[in-house]
Amino acid sequence: MTIQEWFDKRKQAQIERRAKDMKGIEDNASGLWVKCVHCDSQILKSELEENLMVCPHCDYHFRINAKTRISQLFDKGSFEELFKNVLPTDPLNFVDTESYADRLKKAHEKTGLDEAVITGLGKIEGHSVAAAIMDFDYMGGSMGSVVGEHVTRMMAKALALKLPMIAVTSSGGARMQESALSLMQMAKTSCAVGRLDEAGILYINILTEPTFGGITASFGTLGDIIIAEQGARIGFAGRRVIEQTIRQKLPSDFQTAEYLLKYGQVDIVSKRKNLRKTLANILDMHGV
Repeated sequence: MTIQEWFDKRKQAQIERRAKDMKGIEDNASGLWVKCVHCDSQILKSELEENLMVCPHCDYHFRINAKTRISQLFDKGSFEELFKNVLPTDPLNFVDTESYADRLKKAHEKTGLDEAVITGLGKIEGHSVAAAIMDFDYMGGSMGSVVGEHVTRMMAKALALKLPMIAVTSSGGARMQESALSLMQMAKTSCAVGRLDEAGILYINILTEPTFGGITASFGTLGDIIIAEQGARIGFAGRRVIEQTIRQKLPSDFQTAEYLLKYGQVDIVSKRKNLRKTLANILDMHGV
């Protein structure tokens, strides 16, 4: 199979998937109901939102965007976004099935965001913190140069203000459209974490569905305390890639938050409804 044939095949699969999604939307034209992808229950959208986007029947945690996460975690009206003027460009003039510039434009139209992360200062039950919250809806939460720059600047701000730093991750990994420039962000953000550590600044990771690739291999798992949201998938390479490489079937719960807790790779697995209180308790314990 040639490279062009591979791209054509992938493009066709994307078109078919979108058509299937649109049919589901048409079948539920009223928009009043949501189907749980885990237990197939039909849930009133308003009920799901009141339950923090968690299925009331099976406790499945739906993926949520960065703005929703901010509204759930931070004291009302306390979050102040920073570094909005740092915007993505197309340094390599990259084109695959479409140009990178077009992909950035579509991602902005879809999410209203300029990048896959929101950074800023806020309060959690009165505790002031610096934070970086990733959004999977923006190009799969991939980390390009601007994501790395936002996270690094936010950590520098936390260092300057002597504030605890919280990173909420949801990502498929590095952004292929920026090639080595994207991979460099792994070292850049890791060095920023190192400076926080040297200064004794508390750094907390919150791993949400999903956290993979270059994020897991850098600032996403370097925290003093690592919290994973219930049911989140977390890893470096994907399950299928690992199974094909080792030629073995992996456990059904492999790469889940609960599996990582069992083997000591995360410190806490938290339900979404308990996450804000868990953070407040940790901040209380550290006197920050």
